[in-house]
Amino acid sequence: MPTVSVGRDLLFAAIGRTYTQEEFEELCFSFGIELDDVTTEKAIIRKEKHLEEEADEDEEVIYKIEVPANRYDLLCLEGLAQALRIFNKQQETPRYTLANISKELMHKMHVKPETSLIRPYIVCAVLRDMTFDEAIYASFIDLQEKLHQNICRRRSLVAIGTHDLDTLEGPFTYEALPPTAINFVPLKQTKNFRADELMEFYKSDLKLRKYLPIIEKSPVYPILYDRNRTVLSLPPIINGAHSAITLKTKNVFIECTATDLTKANIVLNTMVTMFSTLCKKKFEIEPVEVIYPDGRSCIYPEISHYNMEVSLSYINKCIGVSLETEEVISLLNRMQLHAEQSVSGDKSSINVSVPPTRSDVLHPCDVMEDVAIAYGYNNIPKSKPASLQPLPLNEFSDLIRGEIAMSGFTEVLTWILCSYKENFAMLKREDDKSTAVIIGNPRSTDFEVVRTSLMPGLLKIVGHNKDHPKPIRIFEVGDVTLLDDAKDVGARNHRHLAALYCGANSGFELIHGLVDRIMEVVGTPFVSVGDESGYYIKSSNNPEFLTGRQAHIIYQGKKIGTFGIVHPEVLDNFDIPDPCSFVEINIESFL
Repeated sequence: MPTVSVGRDLLFAAIGRTYTQEEFEELCFSFGIELDDVTTEKAIIRKEKHLEEEADEDEEVIYKIEVPANRYDLLCLEGLAQALRIFNKQQETPRYTLANISKELMHKMHVKPETSLIRPYIVCAVLRDMTFDEAIYASFIDLQEKLHQNICRRRSLVAIGTHDLDTLEGPFTYEALPPTAINFVPLKQTKNFRADELMEFYKSDLKLRKYLPIIEKSPVYPILYDRNRTVLSLPPIINGAHSAITLKTKNVFIECTATDLTKANIVLNTMVTMFSTLCKKKFEIEPVEVIYPDGRSCIYPEISHYNMEVSLSYINKCIGVSLETEEVISLLNRMQLHAEQSVSGDKSSINVSVPPTRSDVLHPCDVMEDVAIAYGYNNIPKSKPASLQPLPLNEFSDLIRGEIAMSGFTEVLTWILCSYKENFAMLKREDDKSTAVIIGNPRSTDFEVVRTSLMPGLLKIVGHNKDHPKPIRIFEVGDVTLLDDAKDVGARNHRHLAALYCGANSGFELIHGLVDRIMEVVGTPFVSVGDESGYYIKSSNNPEFLTGRQAHIIYQGKKIGTFGIVHPEVLDNFDIPDPCSFVEINIESFL
């Protein structure tokens, strides 16, 4: 989850009260976030530079707070403090409005047709009469960076540009031009660059070079101009120096170019709603008209609330409580959702108005989750659904585990994926191409195939613990996967039991005895060969076992497993110096 770093004193001042660390941790838990770490700015620098200087008492305390990945409104101090104030009932949920100006007086952004070749969408807005200080400015920039790394997918989907509107003159144009036709002075530079030269220049920049591939190979680059052909930005790389924001900036022009219009709207709404609190007219945003090449015109930002009808019974059933309509409405209001009883007067239904800050609310289940958070997960009575019953296979697996553990074996848990070599060649087995599920484009040679046997995992454990006191008795109950054309996914899981004994001698009789014990607790008698009323053993010839020292286990006429003394070549492949005996059984056969 994203982590937001905020100054403790600034946060408490914004919330309107102070907390001890324990009290704040409890508040965070109640709200569904987490205080991940408490540090200082200088401590972070000391850690990065591996310095061992002593901390000063006057260092500013930094709270690192983990927030849900889809709560973009919590990615800055302003949004976080506002959410906590509303949760604490210190403030009503704000109503965001668009400035009441005519279309003729609105700033206009004209989109040229060539932009469809690279980044076809743009949305804009203006924040008037803002007041910046160093902390607010840092938060303003940090929110952009957090959004770029999160919903913007490192600027590939959306790129944010913020500008000092007083240095520009509308109307604006959004164009796409060849790199050689673009010239401007980029942010934090004094030299004029051509766009293709700028690409070369930023290849050595640790921060910006990762964004270059987004447009580098395109025949045209997106570019924004004002009326005087002053460059606002070259998205998604860099803004122009001319319109850079400073602490003296009063009016901010925000533009978001994108390949995904929905995400662009979310990003713009997040930016304007979080910082409209700093405007002279709080919560008021000035709209911008975007005019597309086909003559279509859109007004941004789109900050209208949308309504959702949610059933009270659905909320209560999912959470496991019995809340009245008034209680649910109160809880939702604490989570920044405007809620009221359905206009039809139906007390079993609640009308929820979702503000532009809550782009994460898409379905009644999101509303239900917010009710549960505000109610308090610790306050929800624990109960076991009547329909919740363990699967017979899992219940049986647990019983088998208990019996084998009581026989003196220690349970282990190994990877379901293994290397191709371990699954076949190291066990002296041949791949018939119709058994194993092979992983396409594996990240590592250790994870190339889904195991078809539990044997490689247990042998690897013994190989890595060969200095452990002998004997070693280990077992595992887990799934193996085999190809199966009858299944819609082309494969099927099988629950297997495997046990291994490693000591000074093979311990074959111990593994044989374990097989008999398993059959005894399952309630299966030992019968003569050919009798299908119980089980018997039959000579086998598997390459991973010694010839003449192995047997198949036949249960009700079907082979369900094999046991024997592991072949010395297999032991050598896994670097095991001591003899071993092994058994593997498909326990699904008993159900």
